[in-house]
Amino acid sequence: MTKDQLSQAKDKDLPASLIALKRAARTAREIAVSTGTAIVVQRGQKPLRITAEELRKAGVK
Repeated sequence: MTKDQLSQAKDKDLPASLIALKRAARTAREIAVSTGTAIVVQRGQKPLRITAEELRKAGVK
C-alpha cells in the first residue's frame, strides 16, 4: 500500500501499523548491534543477512 492508501484506509489501525513496523525494525537493528548479532531482512525475493558491523557502519547505534 502507498502512504496515500494508508491515510485513506477505513481501518484506523492500519496507518498506525506502518509506524509500529518501522519502530520494530529500528529496535531489531539496535538490539543486533548491542548484542553483536546479525539480522535477516528480505530485499525483493531474497533474504539478506546484515551483520552487526554492517549496521554499525550504517550508523545504527
